[in-house]
Amino acid sequence: MTPSDVKATLSFSDGSPSIDLPLYKGSIGPDVIDIRKLYGQTGKFTYDPGFLSTASCASTITYIDGDKGELLYRGYPIEQLAQQCDFLEVCYLLIYGELPNTEQRTTFTKTITYHTMVNEQMQFFLRGFRRDAHPMAVLTGLVGALSAFYHDSTDVQNARHREIAAHRLIAKMPTLVAMAYKYGMGQPYMYPRNDLSYSANFMRMMFATPCEDYKPNDVLVRAIDRIFILHADHEQNASTSTVRLCGSSGTNPFAAIAAGVACLWGPAHGGANEACLNMLEDIQRMGGVEKIGEFVKQVKDKNSSVKLMGFGHRVYKNYDPRAKLMRETCHEVLGALGLGNDPLFKLAMALEKIALEDDYFVSRKLYPNVDYYSGIVQRAIGVPVSLFTAVFALARTVGWIAQLNEMIGDPEYKIGRPRQLFVGSARRDVKPVAQR
Repeated sequence: MTPSDVKATLSFSDGSPSIDLPLYKGSIGPDVIDIRKLYGQTGKFTYDPGFLSTASCASTITYIDGDKGELLYRGYPIEQLAQQCDFLEVCYLLIYGELPNTEQRTTFTKTITYHTMVNEQMQFFLRGFRRDAHPMAVLTGLVGALSAFYHDSTDVQNARHREIAAHRLIAKMPTLVAMAYKYGMGQPYMYPRNDLSYSANFMRMMFATPCEDYKPNDVLVRAIDRIFILHADHEQNASTSTVRLCGSSGTNPFAAIAAGVACLWGPAHGGANEACLNMLEDIQRMGGVEKIGEFVKQVKDKNSSVKLMGFGHRVYKNYDPRAKLMRETCHEVLGALGLGNDPLFKLAMALEKIALEDDYFVSRKLYPNVDYYSGIVQRAIGVPVSLFTAVFALARTVGWIAQLNEMIGDPEYKIGRPRQLFVGSARRDVKPVAQR
């Protein structure tokens, strides 16, 4: 990074001397004021709860313009990637920086395909969980446990170790998610098949049984593959920042990704699509389509505790570009499965229509987001609501890996250590118990 000729001057109204701070320009996006020497020069910290105005790193991976509704992976628009590439091509792009050529694509696909099996002892590890455990609780444990089985790829400072760990994590996440699902269902685990694509393999491991194989439907495979692509990375969100912070301590890649899985579990983050389907089911119990008007009225009431899930986004102040793509897929899947008259899906489409036309939603830019449509698609395919966040974690794993690798390779990276504004008691002395 080269500092700009322009400086940011910070002045104080109490007579303290002003200071100049370096300014950096990104290739696109806002300029950044470098405050690393602020404390040393002034004895003051910045205060930014939620890191709304703080850049924690320099990155070349993903760029979001929330006002335009733009999402780029390594410079490529998400629309082009979702329509012209499969998920493993996007994985290669995020990890290595460029889309693969034919030879690279073949080699990478084969590498991932032949890493999809997991150590047989992982099955016994699963038995320690209750059958009704949430899949994210199970997945957090399984991903963290990978470091106990694959000792030859746990040195985060070793580039080759990180690459092997990356291949293993991308390959094994579908197997682990399917195992978590099968365990909760009480069904036998299905081993991966090397003659199937990444997404088709995942669907077969989910829905096949020893007594009846599952032949993946091309429309549904494309839908799952698109869900994976659209969720592969999303800049410095909560779970990605968690992976970077965890990895900054030098922990192994499996542990860092397990931390990301744990963070993603929150309903405000990866659990949003699960919360969205739960909302739709609540409306259905209220009376379905006929009760939408009553539900919307409650949403608009400031004194009501009713929340609208699956609409709007903290980053996108316009239509979420991923939602446009997922909306196409949603209608394609419902059409292919003949679910247009299913009560829940009719309800979802009716609520979508209101949100796109009602001035209350339009003026506040509360458009349906990617969670709204991906939840509907997954339920139509047969993925249970409780597994939605685990599927999100499967997709986001490659983004976490790319971000972790970038951080480790950054000569300026240090162990993360946020500062604080302390507002507790000043120094005081302990009194004898009789005087307290």
